[in-house]
Amino acid sequence: MMFANKKLFTTTILGVLVTLSIIALVLSLVKIEDVALPPMVKYGMVFDAGSSHTSLFVYEWDSDKENDTGVVSQTLSCDVQGPGISSYANNPPKAGDSLRECLDKALKVVPAEKQRDVPAYLGATAGMRLLRLRNSSAADQILAEIAKTMREYPVAFRGARIITGEEEGAYGWITINYLLESFTKYSPKAHTWVRPEAANILGALDLGGASTQISFIPKGSVINWNETSRFMLYGYNYSIYTHSYLCYGQNEMLKRLAKELILESSSRTRVEHPCYPKDYNETILLSSFHTSPCTNASDPRLSPSDRNVTLEGRGNASGCLVAIRKLFNFSACGQSQDCTFDGVYQPPISGQFFLSSSYLEENPERLPKYCANANYILTLLLDAYKFNESSWNNIFFQMKAGSADVGWTLGYMLNLTNMIPAEAPGQLKGHAPSLWAAAIAFVALTLALGLIALLLLLHV
Repeated sequence: MMFANKKLFTTTILGVLVTLSIIALVLSLVKIEDVALPPMVKYGMVFDAGSSHTSLFVYEWDSDKENDTGVVSQTLSCDVQGPGISSYANNPPKAGDSLRECLDKALKVVPAEKQRDVPAYLGATAGMRLLRLRNSSAADQILAEIAKTMREYPVAFRGARIITGEEEGAYGWITINYLLESFTKYSPKAHTWVRPEAANILGALDLGGASTQISFIPKGSVINWNETSRFMLYGYNYSIYTHSYLCYGQNEMLKRLAKELILESSSRTRVEHPCYPKDYNETILLSSFHTSPCTNASDPRLSPSDRNVTLEGRGNASGCLVAIRKLFNFSACGQSQDCTFDGVYQPPISGQFFLSSSYLEENPERLPKYCANANYILTLLLDAYKFNESSWNNIFFQMKAGSADVGWTLGYMLNLTNMIPAEAPGQLKGHAPSLWAAAIAFVALTLALGLIALLLLLHV
């Protein structure tokens, strides 16, 4: 009877332990299924308030990769209707209202339960920099009205501000190299994140309506290097040369060109324009030059400002190039090779470059400006930045890398949300056991339980 009770006791213990092992196996399988579920997605949005127009970009990323891999993709790009926000100096509330249509579109792609956690930013560039120089109170009022509008929406508004030209260039540099995986890349073979060759880091060229930027890592030692941006990204230090040229964007360049042609002309009402096509005429009011610091609003030679002047196209390509080059003060550099124009220091260019433009898709209204723009871009790249026949092939004229735009906005968001960690990413971690590992654990546990049961039986 005692033997039977001991045998029953042993059998019961064995059954309980086997049951527990089965439960452990089921739980491990459930955990595996949980890992297979879609990851939690986070979102962020940035308004690029340029001189000629504003665009909204919405980004998304897997939260389980935040501050480790930071794989971000562009979900939405929305062009705000109307001109740049700096044009609303006389009606600041309209600047805020202009954003509503794109904000409404953004909320349609972001799930309702996630909207209040979406970091939202607005960065204003050269158009607002110029307005602040001319009328700082108007610039502040525009930003205040934008903030007022943004706070009406269920997003985590993080501020509207005017970014510096150097920030614009540096964030554009981050965007390009992030999208092209130049900073870090996952190696399936090594099961870890590795740094690609440093030579794969690209430079960035950006051409806007009111300014242009250049950013790159120079080779060798650098002297007199004041235009520096330093970053610690994925465990590595980067020191890049970056400079922004205010008043050298395409729109401001055209205004400055028109002004100089008018001042050099002997006629007060009809002025020859070598860059415009033959038979194309454009009438402008001298007072239009007073709206931008780039055309020196106080220049007495522009009086009376209520006078109309007609620019008559001549279709003279060589004359156009000569007129464009006069806008650059190359003589300020003397014989220095480490100088672009206007006396600005720049180390020799090195590596490959992405050139992006902040312009919308072309329309017929810009066709007469093609000759001027083409000559301007050639002068900027060849004479100012000193690209040559061999390095010219290192310039890639692209608006996108993959499915994302290559402007400054992604780099701006990555920096402000700390999506790119300063430290190097660790080895891939957090993976649940595989089915094979779970099966091995189950077999091992079962064998152990069997051994325990056998020992109990031997002692009955």
